[in-house]
Amino acid sequence: MNPRRFANPVFVALDSPELALALQLAKDVRPYVGGLKVGLEFLTANGPEGLRRVVDLGLPVFADVKFHDIPNTVAGASREIAALGVSIFNIHAAGGEAMMRASIEAARSVDPAVMVIGVTVLTSLEDSDLEAVGQQGPSRDQAQRLALLARRAGLDGVVCSGPDLEDIREACGHDFLTVVPGIRPGGTAAGDQKRVMTPAEAVRQNADILVIGRPIASAPNPAAAACALAKELAAELT
Repeated sequence: MNPRRFANPVFVALDSPELALALQLAKDVRPYVGGLKVGLEFLTANGPEGLRRVVDLGLPVFADVKFHDIPNTVAGASREIAALGVSIFNIHAAGGEAMMRASIEAARSVDPAVMVIGVTVLTSLEDSDLEAVGQQGPSRDQAQRLALLARRAGLDGVVCSGPDLEDIREACGHDFLTVVPGIRPGGTAAGDQKRVMTPAEAVRQNADILVIGRPIASAPNPAAAACALAKELAAELT
């Protein structure tokens, strides 16, 4: 087991446009999770001030913004998101090396501690989806190519699916942060995710962060669901 940057790898996704609901969920699960993830739905509805409210709760915050544009535009956006106090944010590795370098240089000029990670292949995509948009598959190979490009550009890590973890670890090493969405505890629906993995499987594959949304947020008692997951993973983390 590699040394972990986060003692508790679970980041709960606050994917709601309702600020009050998102903040209440965060407060309910705060004792049982390692961090919080906010995505585009939350950010579009609540803006920078809403994000600051989440940051003020005191847990590490991953801003799932997926910037992808020309280098100058992404650099400007990276400066702004870093100034809001997030611990991690992401950009699309497919934007290219120049864009990734511009992002991390801009972000670090504001906050030297902020981590910038690259999105490889979305967990909602499979090989046939990549072929439809003209990308070279299979998805595992594409994810590894983009992870290597992100590492060369100086990024701290990547977002990847569980099935891609082993290849990316082998190619990029254990000091390269891996953030894994599409995490579904046993017996829960995959929803719109096509390449999924259970929390225990992801931890065994040395994932650094597990992004978990609906299995916690949509549970009848989110705090109890988060607590049960923390107990389940405790044995894997010792």
